[in-house]
Amino acid sequence: MTTMNKLQKLLKEKKVLVADGAWGTELIKRGLGEGNYPEVCNLNNPYLVEEIAHDYIYAGADIILTNTFGANRLKLKRAGFSGDIKGINKIGVKLSKKEAGDYLVFASIGPTGELLKPLGTFDETDFIEVFSEQVKGLVEGKPDGIIIETMSDAKEALCALEAVRKISSLPVGISFSFNKGHKGFATMMGLSPEQVVKTFINKKIDIIGANCGSVTIEDMIDVARTMKKFTSLPLWIKPNAGLPLLKDKKIVYPQTPEEITSFIPGLIGAGAKIIGGCCGTTPEHIKGIRERVDEYFSKKQIK
Repeated sequence: MTTMNKLQKLLKEKKVLVADGAWGTELIKRGLGEGNYPEVCNLNNPYLVEEIAHDYIYAGADIILTNTFGANRLKLKRAGFSGDIKGINKIGVKLSKKEAGDYLVFASIGPTGELLKPLGTFDETDFIEVFSEQVKGLVEGKPDGIIIETMSDAKEALCALEAVRKISSLPVGISFSFNKGHKGFATMMGLSPEQVVKTFINKKIDIIGANCGSVTIEDMIDVARTMKKFTSLPLWIKPNAGLPLLKDKKIVYPQTPEEITSFIPGLIGAGAKIIGGCCGTTPEHIKGIRERVDEYFSKKQIK
């Protein structure tokens, strides 16, 4: 059975899959010191990474990600890391796979943190090279798929996708980060949910969706509903645990598992097929999502 068939089989059986929650805020909560870079934990604190992966699987996730979101050369260089880029990505996949067993592991690729010309100093060839280096390491770790996430620039996302597709035939998803303004939902670069779908619908992707951003889970229902109008691809939705607040000089995400899970039926009704959490969400949030998804389909069967 191919990985995509496995994903399709799971979707057919369960209707809606549960993905994991946050990694960065979980690492901080569990002791990642200020100024330390999350992905470097793959090398100097692998047990902490394994613990998070384990906790998300135990909470009921069908899919977990890898601690590789920012493991590209440009971001790691700013963090003072000059080691093996391929190695840190390969290890990141291996750590999640060790805990996942038969569950699916999707390797995480985030933005470079830089801008393309004319706003920045890099061109598409530079970005494709940077992403390719990361993808080679991820593929060596043998994930079940790849998710290009928290994107705001279509050109950068296309660079990441080209890097994936020239190296691997793994299932790949693309997830954008939206903010809410007076004109509706848009990425930092001004892309609406409709524009995102129409840009990528013919680009050989397997999943599309939204994560993070300055939106609530309630807003994500509207985002999912809009995206669903223009695609039959499975929708991947991972909201934050509310909008961030500054409390005691620390950023906190205020929504409890109970508050998050109250919106799960709405997300499912809007067309979401893979639901998890982003910043501030914990294994307890994922446990609640798992229970609410199961309850939703249990009630459907009773009816």
